[in-house]
Amino acid sequence: MSPRPESAAAAADRPRVPRFTRAEHRVHRATGALMAVCVATAACLYLPFLAELVGRRALMVTLHEWSGILLPVPLLFGLASRALRADLTRLNRFGPHDRTWLRAVLRRRGARPAGKFNAGQKLYAAWLAGAVLVMTGTGLLMWFTHLAPLVWRTGATFVHDWLALSLLIVIGGHVWMAYRDPESRVGLRTGSVEAAWARREHPLWRPGEGADGKRGPDGADGKPGNP
Repeated sequence: MSPRPESAAAAADRPRVPRFTRAEHRVHRATGALMAVCVATAACLYLPFLAELVGRRALMVTLHEWSGILLPVPLLFGLASRALRADLTRLNRFGPHDRTWLRAVLRRRGARPAGKFNAGQKLYAAWLAGAVLVMTGTGLLMWFTHLAPLVWRTGATFVHDWLALSLLIVIGGHVWMAYRDPESRVGLRTGSVEAAWARREHPLWRPGEGADGKRGPDGADGKPGNP
């Protein structure tokens, strides 16, 4: 028997644990698609060589505006999912284990305790949520010119442009980290991950517990769980 079938069979036999629901997968995919349209159309508007290549500037403006306005919509619809609300609670909780994780990353040594989401993922989620709100507000001021005086619109344009650049860099880092961790991508796509991966990367997370957001290190009670 060739090594490849053996490897595939061994991978199929490894125990797996549930991580994300179908609703969470759909929210992530829809948000990612809208963000991709936002970034692509922004590039076509700001980079001369892309603007000349694509043309149809009015269409690019319209797609950019509406994809930006619709960006929060998948999350708003996803709030109907109990699992998504529980995960948002976990992302919003920052405990002692998260500070330990950050110190270990900065020093490049030591244990990295993490619940269902590590401290880096929590910081990324918080930063992205704030950035989207600011981008939406400044974008509205640029779109509806009668909403504010010229000086406000000028400031909004400055903030919008530079925040867009930082957003592109941070999202690029997010994509790179996902590329380096295939199992995390599998978990988002299929809803489950290998149990060994969960124990290694998220040792404080107890799969199957805390679905209501009230138990575990990232739960609403804020009490750390057992590894």
